[in-house]
Amino acid sequence: MKAIAVTPGQPNSVHQRDIPEPDLGKIADGKGVRVKVLKVGVDATDREINDALYGNSPPGDDFLVLGHECFGKVVEVGPNVRRVKVGDYVTATVRRPGGSIYDQIGTYDMTSEETYYERGINLLHGYLTEQFVDSEEYIVRVPEGLKHLHVLMEPMSCAAKAIQQAYECQQRMKVWRPQRAFVLGSGQIGLLATLVLKLRGLDVYTLARAPGPHLKSEIVEGMEATYVSTNETPLLELAEKVGKADLIIDATGSSRVAFEAMQALGHNGTLVWTSITGGQNQTEIPSDKINIEWVLGNKLLVGSVNANSEHFESGIKDMALGEVMYPGVLEKILTSPVDGLEGYQEMMRLLVEDKDALKVYVNVADE
Repeated sequence: MKAIAVTPGQPNSVHQRDIPEPDLGKIADGKGVRVKVLKVGVDATDREINDALYGNSPPGDDFLVLGHECFGKVVEVGPNVRRVKVGDYVTATVRRPGGSIYDQIGTYDMTSEETYYERGINLLHGYLTEQFVDSEEYIVRVPEGLKHLHVLMEPMSCAAKAIQQAYECQQRMKVWRPQRAFVLGSGQIGLLATLVLKLRGLDVYTLARAPGPHLKSEIVEGMEATYVSTNETPLLELAEKVGKADLIIDATGSSRVAFEAMQALGHNGTLVWTSITGGQNQTEIPSDKINIEWVLGNKLLVGSVNANSEHFESGIKDMALGEVMYPGVLEKILTSPVDGLEGYQEMMRLLVEDKDALKVYVNVADE
């Protein structure tokens, strides 16, 4: 069957190739699920893997199938599968367990091992192919009423996890009732984090460089949040104007902005980094000032990587509520479809060149 892959370590190596069809019988205990891939989203991670900034092939292969944001339909299940059935719409988690205690209890996104396994990213093939097989443990059912949002399930899980982690960490405060949140970045995760925070009742400011009005500002305002152009109002100026944030979610992909955000956080606040920065950039920070303010202000910095099934399910619930509260807004994120796996070159062009391509995804097959 067809697949889109790269040769890890070799820049600009994206290509189409044939790979064997997956074998349901290789999944232990009769709990395998075969999924027909309908759509796959791609993002900056796929672009950076194609730039050879990170990513490794599975053992025994010299290629890595791309794609970690999948949406498909179940076409076959093993005899002991109970959570899904043939005909269900599904997505699948990205990270797979290693050997640590965290991996073994289902929180494989919190592994303590240096080596990690992520489908389409590191040591495991991804979903940019015609079918895949996996254990039902990693398959998440998507309500039919949300199928029009298809590839947003995985980025939504990342946003949901980042915010859930902040609230869990802040149990240290005994009473923590954040009022103001800054979301840095208006890509897919930033916009979805905006939704989750609005549903929690926070006053949300979503920051990006370009002045509005444009599609991103329209989406932010459609969720009753405030869009701020940092070209017009820089982050620290905003903090002076409206007050420092109780919670900041960084989703910019910029380490400079991630560190600058440390100066915009209020007392007892939490800053969550979700950005993956695979380059070699360096930045200067006022380290003494940050150090004393963070110690005296009981501030917290948390790193949050991709999610487990619990966060997928939480994100899907928020997405369903978001559709009721702000109908039609989330679908606007899905800007840039590409038809067929053979369109992989257009897929990469949109990722690299089209600044208006908010969400690029491949229509792999019809139902």
